[in-house]
Amino acid sequence: MDINKNENYDIRITGINHEGQGVGRIGDFVVFVNNALPDELVNARIIKKTSSYAIGKVNEIKELSEKRTVPLCSAFGKCGGCTLQHLNYKAQLEVKTDLVMQNMKRIGGFEDLTVHPTIGMENPFNYRNKAQFPVGMTPNGHAIGFYAPRSHNIIETENCEIQDEMGNKVKKIVSSYIKKYNVSIYDEQKHKGLIRHIMSRTGFKTGEVMVVLVINGTEIPHKNELVSMLTKEMPEIKSIMLNVNTKKGNVILGDKNICIYGKDTITDYIGKFKFEISPLSFFQVNPVQTEVLYAKALEYANLTGNETVFDLYCGIGTISLFLSQKAKKVIGVEVVEAAVEDARRNAMLNGVENVEFHAGETEKVIPEMYSRGIRADVVVVDPPRKGCDEKLLDTLVRMKPERIVYVSCKPATLARDLRYLADRGYAPVDVQPVDMFPMTTHIETVCLLSSKIKGFG
Repeated sequence: MDINKNENYDIRITGINHEGQGVGRIGDFVVFVNNALPDELVNARIIKKTSSYAIGKVNEIKELSEKRTVPLCSAFGKCGGCTLQHLNYKAQLEVKTDLVMQNMKRIGGFEDLTVHPTIGMENPFNYRNKAQFPVGMTPNGHAIGFYAPRSHNIIETENCEIQDEMGNKVKKIVSSYIKKYNVSIYDEQKHKGLIRHIMSRTGFKTGEVMVVLVINGTEIPHKNELVSMLTKEMPEIKSIMLNVNTKKGNVILGDKNICIYGKDTITDYIGKFKFEISPLSFFQVNPVQTEVLYAKALEYANLTGNETVFDLYCGIGTISLFLSQKAKKVIGVEVVEAAVEDARRNAMLNGVENVEFHAGETEKVIPEMYSRGIRADVVVVDPPRKGCDEKLLDTLVRMKPERIVYVSCKPATLARDLRYLADRGYAPVDVQPVDMFPMTTHIETVCLLSSKIKGFG
C-alpha cells in the first residue's frame, strides 16, 4: 500500500514508543502518531515519511481508549515535557514495564528474564525538586516556560504540574520582576540580553529553597528589589544566586556562581543522609523515588559488612553513602571532579569514614586499580544514558565480583550491556523498574546480575 505525505489514513494504535507516540501500521508500514494511545482508532495526517517509518498527526480519534485521561496541564501537546499526561497513571506504569521488557527481549535477547511491575508514586505530580525554565522573547513580551519538542520555541506555562509548587512560585515572581524593571532577555541568535534561565531547587525534607538566575553577565539591575520581592513572598528562600553563563550554545549553567542573598547552598536529605546542594550539584530530582531506587540497589547488593564495593559513575556519592551502611569499604569513581569534591564533602558531613572517591574516567580508573590488585566483591554501576564502556565491562568480568548491581536510566543501553555481561558469565537475575519521572516516558531500572548463575566465578 502506498503511503503519501499530507494524506489522511485510519490507523489502529497498538503500542507506545519511547517518545510517547502511539505506534500503528498502515499495511505493513510503521506509523508513529502523536497524542494517540493503544487500542485507539485514529484518523491521522501523515506529516513525515522516511523509508522505514512515517509520523502522523491526529485529525480525529474515532475510538477512545479507556485509559485516556484529561491532562492537567494546559500546555500538554505543545510543551516537550510530559508526553504521557493523557494516559492514566496505572497505565503509564504498565507502559514503562513493557518498554523495559521489550528492550530486554529485542536488544538483550532475554526471553524469560523476570521484569517486575514498575514501582510508581502515590502522588505522581509536583515531584520535581528542581525547576529549570528557559526565558525568551516573543512579539507579546518575555515568555517563561519550556521548549516545544525539537525546538527552542518557548511554550509559556502558568503552572508546571510536575514541578514542586515552590518552583512555580519563583517563576511568577521573577517574571513580575522582569516586567516591572524592563530587564533584558537573552537572545540566542544575537548573543545579547541578560536573563537566560530561571532555576530553583527545593529541599523536600528541609523546606529550604534556592533561586538561581542564569545570566549573560555578572550583574543584574535592581538586585535589592528582586531579593525583596522573592523573600517577602517566599520566606522559605535561603539562597539567591546568580549563575554566570556568557557562552554561546545550549548549556544551561555556567561555571561561576555569585551569591546575592543568604547561603550558597541549601540542605536536603535522602534517607538519613544529609546533602549540601549548590547550583551546580547533581542531585536526583525526585527525592521520594530516589529512596525507593537506592533501597532496591542496596537490597540487590545483599551486603554482610565484609565486602569491598565499587560505586561506579558515583556522582556526588549518594548511592555510595547508602552502600556504606552495610559494606566494609566503598570506593566511588566519577569523571566530574566537582562531583567528587561534593562526594567527599558529603561523606564528611555525614561522618561516613568507610568511603573513598576517585576522579577520572571509570573505564580507565578501574582497569588501573585492578592491575594493582584492588578488586571489589560487589560492584554498583549507574552510568549515563550511553551505558557502560566495554573496557570497563571487560575488567569487571575479569575481576569476578560476586554480584553486579546495574542502575540504568535508559533500557536500551541496559539491555545491550546485560547481553555483553551475560555472554561472559554474568546472568541477570532480577529487573526492577522504578518510576522516577511520572508523566514522561523516562524510566530508571535496577538490575541484579550474579556470577553464580551458570556456575561462573
